[in-house]
Amino acid sequence: MEKKLIVVGSIICALAVALGAFGAHAFKDFLIENGRLGTFETGVQYQFYHGIGAIVAGILNYMKPHRLIVRGGWFFVFGILFFSGSLYLLSYTSIGAFGAVAPIGGTLFIIGWVLVAVGVRRDVRRDVRRDVL
Repeated sequence: MEKKLIVVGSIICALAVALGAFGAHAFKDFLIENGRLGTFETGVQYQFYHGIGAIVAGILNYMKPHRLIVRGGWFFVFGILFFSGSLYLLSYTSIGAFGAVAPIGGTLFIIGWVLVAVGVRRDVRRDVRRDVL
């Protein structure tokens, strides 16, 4: 499962680079004209951060397997779809309703980070008990 998460996270990061370049060059004037350059850049930044987060979750799960770590990584992926996706749609359409979807993605990001932290902590505790016995 960790390999799939690492691959998906890597693809997400590659797409973030491509989208960032696309927005900086092909659509920069359009985004500036509509006052959405910052919105678009925020979407790209959070996509990149959480794509890396998915990769890290995959690596952590490889080193110290725990189902919560994997779930946290997938929460990052779905958070990107909601958060960054809604910001991209808002940037290109200026339909304000898309902005209302972003907090769902933000919540998924927060849950993802908590799941990774709890998964790592629980795994460490299990290893300590095993070493003591």
